[in-house]
Amino acid sequence: MPKFAANLTMLFNEAPFMERFALAAKAGFEGVEYLFPYDFDKDAIRAELDKHGLTQVLHNLPAGNWAGGERGIAVLPDRVDEFREGVAKAIDYATKLGCKQINCLSGIAPAGVPDSVLRATFVANLKLAASELGKHGIKLLIEPINHFDIPGFYLNTPDQAASIIAEVGSDNLYIQYDLYHQQRTEGELIGTFKKHQAQIVHVQLADNPGRNEPGTGEIAYPFVFKTLDALGYDGWIGCEYKPRTTTEEGLGWLAEVGR
Repeated sequence: MPKFAANLTMLFNEAPFMERFALAAKAGFEGVEYLFPYDFDKDAIRAELDKHGLTQVLHNLPAGNWAGGERGIAVLPDRVDEFREGVAKAIDYATKLGCKQINCLSGIAPAGVPDSVLRATFVANLKLAASELGKHGIKLLIEPINHFDIPGFYLNTPDQAASIIAEVGSDNLYIQYDLYHQQRTEGELIGTFKKHQAQIVHVQLADNPGRNEPGTGEIAYPFVFKTLDALGYDGWIGCEYKPRTTTEEGLGWLAEVGR
C-alpha cells in the first residue's frame, strides 16, 4: 500500500512552518514534503524530522522569485548559472535532511523565446542536475502541471515529460505524477499512470474542482488508491491539497483508507 506524506506547504498551515512537523506526525503521517526548505535552518528541520520520526520525502530545487510569480527557472536561457547554484544548494539541504527525491519545476515559458531554445535549456539543465544529484543518491524528478492553474507553464503532460527524459538520456530522471494536475489537463488517471509507471517514482494528490482533500470532488480516490496498490506502486503519495476548512477537519479520508 502506498504511504502518504503531508505536504507542509499546504497542510497544517494554520500553524507556523516549524510546528507543522509535529502536527503531521500526530495526524498519522509517516513522511513530509513541501515546496522549499531554504528559508529555514537545515539543522532545525533535521531535528524536527528526528523528533517526530518523519521521513523527508521530497522538496523542490530553488525556483526563482516565487513570491514574484516565478514557478521555476529551468527553461530560462538567461538563468543557467542561477539554476546550477540552486542544484548545489538543494544537495546541501537534501543530504542533511535525508531527502532522496528532488523535484525540478520547469518554469513559465517566456514570451518571444523559441520552443527549441527553451527545450534545449531545460534538457541541458536536467542533464547537469541529474548527474550532480545522482552522485549523492538523490533522484531528480520533473512534474507536469496543468496550464489552467499556471498559465504558460512549460511542462504540462506526462507524454511531454517522457519525451524530455528520453532526450536527457539519464537513468536518474523521473516523473512526479500529480493526479490533480493530470485530471485538469487530460484525465485518464489510471491509464496514464500505467503508460508511464516505469518512470513514475512519486505521486501527489488533490481532488478536483477546488484542489481540496480527497472526497470533495470528482476523482474516485478509493478506486485510485486500490488500483495503484494493485499495480504495485509502493512509493509515497504526497498530499498536496488545500484543506476545505481546517487540515484536521478534512482528514477523514485518511482514516477511511486505513492511515
